[in-house]
Amino acid sequence: MSEKETWEQVTTWLRENGLWIIAGITVGAAGLWGWHWYQDHEDSLGAQAGAKYAQVVQAFGGTDRTGGFVAVGELERDFPSSPYVDQAKLIAARVYVEDNSLDKAAAELQAVAEHSKDSDLGLIARLRLARVQIAQKKPDAALATLNGLKAGAFEPRMHEILGDAYYAKGDKANA
Repeated sequence: MSEKETWEQVTTWLRENGLWIIAGITVGAAGLWGWHWYQDHEDSLGAQAGAKYAQVVQAFGGTDRTGGFVAVGELERDFPSSPYVDQAKLIAARVYVEDNSLDKAAAELQAVAEHSKDSDLGLIARLRLARVQIAQKKPDAALATLNGLKAGAFEPRMHEILGDAYYAKGDKANA
């Protein structure tokens, strides 16, 4: 082929496919822009959730327990899929235990144990829930909470809680 024939072939091909090439570049650029926008949006939500969690910690760290519980509710409402929600619920459960509101503490721990996306956090919540159930004089519920639990690195702690549950039940042989 001569140079002129090659050039004509290239220009014909570009006329036939040029629109598709431009559309592909446009779609690719829009997709890239959308991905970056989404990442920035997620980062912004994470920072906002982190700031709200800091409010929870600060409120519970001071004397504003009511403000802490309000902040936990706002965190759960505004950022339901944030891992900070589980952390805040664990703090709220600790505060409920300190106030001897064991039913409320159990409810918070149960929610984390059942719904946490972090398996280790869910495991910690189940271990704490079993301790609360023992304090509520419900050793059978504590044993049910721990039944079939694969505790991994928390195995010694789980066995300690199992012993406490059996002891509270009056089964000293298994304790």
